[in-house]
Amino acid sequence: MPSRSSAPSSAPAAVEDTPIPLAQPSVTEHERDRVLEVLHSGRLSRGPHLDAFEAAMAERCGTEHAVAVSSGTGALHCIVSALDLNPGAEVLTTPFSFVASSNVLLYEDLRPRYVDIDPSTYNLDADRVADTITSETEAILAVDVFGVPADWPALTALADEHDLALIDDGCEAIGASVQEQAIGGWGDAASFGFYPNKQITTGEGGCITTDNETLARRCRSLRNQGRADDARMQHDRLGYNYRLDEMSAALGHAQLERLDTLLNRRASVAEMYREALAPLADDVARPAEPTDAERSWFVYVVRLHDHFADGARDQLMEHLQSEGIGCAPYFPPIHLQPYYRDRFGFAPGDFPVCEHVSARTLALPFYGSMTCAEVDRVAEAIAQTLPDLPRQTKA
Repeated sequence: MPSRSSAPSSAPAAVEDTPIPLAQPSVTEHERDRVLEVLHSGRLSRGPHLDAFEAAMAERCGTEHAVAVSSGTGALHCIVSALDLNPGAEVLTTPFSFVASSNVLLYEDLRPRYVDIDPSTYNLDADRVADTITSETEAILAVDVFGVPADWPALTALADEHDLALIDDGCEAIGASVQEQAIGGWGDAASFGFYPNKQITTGEGGCITTDNETLARRCRSLRNQGRADDARMQHDRLGYNYRLDEMSAALGHAQLERLDTLLNRRASVAEMYREALAPLADDVARPAEPTDAERSWFVYVVRLHDHFADGARDQLMEHLQSEGIGCAPYFPPIHLQPYYRDRFGFAPGDFPVCEHVSARTLALPFYGSMTCAEVDRVAEAIAQTLPDLPRQTKA
């Protein structure tokens, strides 16, 4: 298991007034050389680096096809569109995610039907999913929250039993697996995102992985304005400009070659946090270890225990930010976002587990080059703040 001593040792010790960002990409000469190679080639779009990146993604995920696009949202949108679900159909999904996982459903005139989450993994509760399926349900869209795989064996069984499409929003979980099957290989298709806070980055970018040749072909068309295969200026469906440029593809391919190293470094930082926050265990819950799955460390999210009053998390966040420590509330419930409340009439209390978790979780600074000194500084700042946070009053 990674230890504090396995963290990068060449980085300078943290200075007390030096800001610690929430996230930071790891870009080396390896990546820079690849991008410069593209710039020198003169071919900046739809070239060999895109093909190589897609082939490497398919190999990593154990799928027949990979389709690189301009964002994780674009990847998920292409999948939903390519499945040709009936307008107005229900898609069972999670309220605890980045809002894009629901937005893509609205793009295609589908109805998100939220299912509350498991309080330990923060993923869709498969038992609740089983109880929520109706005659109007046509798909399940699950998210691998914070890099922890959803319960894919149970969700696959439900999808097969009820003849439902099954979509994996794996944007936070590249490199994770369930029962030795990589995330990216479950369901009808999976989406990945490569924003700079992810395990690997292309700056902006995303990818679809699937074994379904027809779905892959449709996604390739959708990303290129609905163009028919390789036909020039012939468009047989409504499409989008979701193409990924050659510079981004070269960067992504170079990052993917370093994925295991990057994941190991992030796991080392997570272990440093686990040790540094151990003395605060009575007040702060550290990320739980998944069972029967291998996580991919995307973010390090802690949760205040229930003896703290409402608003304590926000006070902790404000204090850390005032100390130059990056942090953020991951995630605000989607159903309580203003647009969703206005459109669908959602209200507090609709999904109590999600809302309870959301009110108490906080993402701490997390990236592979963090030092022990930086992790200790974060832990010390939390420890100094905890005594001042409001607590629940006893009845």
